[in-house]
Amino acid sequence: MQRIAHLCPCGYNTDPKKECHCSPRQIQNYISKISGPLLDRIDIHVEVPSVQYKELTSDEACESSAVIREEVTKAREIQLKRFRRLKYSTNSRMSTKQIKNHCSLDSQAEELLHQAMIELNISARGYNKILKVGRTIADLDNSENVCVEHISEAVQYRNLDRDLWK
Repeated sequence: MQRIAHLCPCGYNTDPKKECHCSPRQIQNYISKISGPLLDRIDIHVEVPSVQYKELTSDEACESSAVIREEVTKAREIQLKRFRRLKYSTNSRMSTKQIKNHCSLDSQAEELLHQAMIELNISARGYNKILKVGRTIADLDNSENVCVEHISEAVQYRNLDRDLWK
């Protein structure tokens, strides 16, 4: 599965250090092995670039695991409270009705999502995934509302919905 993450047979399609020698047709054939309906069932799909040695050994401060754990714990507590009367406790399990209840968007966020749907050819299932992920991002941001910045970030996590690979 690692090669699928690189989106070409040689694995260097988007690598900044190594050149990909695959033809556009080879890349398209490789990507087409992943069915659209399968991708639709995945909440987040992003490209993760390789990490260079210099970055791995850097003394530059980054967010600690403890801080990240605390943020995630707070977001999970928000979700537990939100769904306390239901059989599930996370945004990923929301039904369409629950999405409508907990992921209402202001006009700016709605317009952004509408534009993304059209330009990126996102399916109805992809639309719901974006709303659920947007709700989770809002929870991590301790925001009661799902705002345009949350939807913008959620759309960015749908890399493979894009027609860039066609």
